[in-house]
Amino acid sequence: MMTFCIPETVIPTNDELFMELVRKNPESRIERTAQGEIQIMAPTGGETGKNNFTVGYFFQAWNRKSKLGKFFDSSTAFRLPSSSIRSPDVSFVTKERWNALSQADRESFPPLCPDFVLEIRSKTDRLTDLQEKMEEWMSNGCKLGWLLDLDNLQFFIYRPGREKEALTGLDTILYGENILEGFQLSIQDLLNESE
Repeated sequence: MMTFCIPETVIPTNDELFMELVRKNPESRIERTAQGEIQIMAPTGGETGKNNFTVGYFFQAWNRKSKLGKFFDSSTAFRLPSSSIRSPDVSFVTKERWNALSQADRESFPPLCPDFVLEIRSKTDRLTDLQEKMEEWMSNGCKLGWLLDLDNLQFFIYRPGREKEALTGLDTILYGENILEGFQLSIQDLLNESE
């Protein structure tokens, strides 16, 4: 990830101009911090992209039955209460919160923090950067977050107001708790499905 401090006279931090920057650079994943810094994320490698797609399949299969809300991929950016604009690898918003947004808010950067976020560490990601990002999600109202480091079989669960929980090993199962009620993600199944 590269971080640029761009003077406001060049790239103002208002959403319309930030959206224009994103539109003009469709090959890049661009985020804005609460301090107005522009961060350009490196594209993922093949393994991470494959894992992202596979984990999305598990969520979609569960959501087709539960119909509890909407899932979003890594190209969706949310405008958080802190004013940052962030894009998790996978996110979930309850149906009620999504339906409460105007059509204009749905078509831009939805002005809310997802109820659930998932980040999958790629080779280009520093673990400490992702952990800081997960803390930012929690401080902006996220109710459950998972950070997956599949290469090292390390998994971190984030909940508001609590210390992150660290799990390790191929036999790890992550639970959706009361946010994604009834959802389970077996790391072994994820990696087997990705082969």
